[in-house]
Amino acid sequence: MRNLARRGLDVVVTGLSSDAHTWNLVYLQLVLEELGCRTTNLGACVPDDLIVRECVDRRPDLVVVSSVNGHGFRDGLRMIGALRAAPALATTPAVIGGKLDVVGGGDGSDAARLLAAGFDAVFTDGGAALPFRSFVHGLAARASVPIGAS
Repeated sequence: MRNLARRGLDVVVTGLSSDAHTWNLVYLQLVLEELGCRTTNLGACVPDDLIVRECVDRRPDLVVVSSVNGHGFRDGLRMIGALRAAPALATTPAVIGGKLDVVGGGDGSDAARLLAAGFDAVFTDGGAALPFRSFVHGLAARASVPIGAS
């Protein structure tokens, strides 16, 4: 974390290249801002190279990726590979969540593969709000950055 005297975490919120949904991104932005984070919302249908370029330029404390269309697993694997290939982003915390496949759940192997590919956490449909908030709180605590209410 660059400047620990600053207030809140710097967070980039983004959709993936094939996902045109925006309400989820606005919701995540509002949750993060409620927690005291400063957010940059890249929006929906964001190509991998744009996500990487924006993150290299901004050097966020956290990258939050959201999927609603059910292609988050496939698109997320590709995107995290591109993110981790950028030396400046090799250790930047990155999480993904939402509807990650079109069949709705599976056996958990998708989440394990996303973690192995480089995501720091995977939040799937159904009850992910509290674990997500806990993750952000933990990240802020490790960085000694104040955070808002839970």
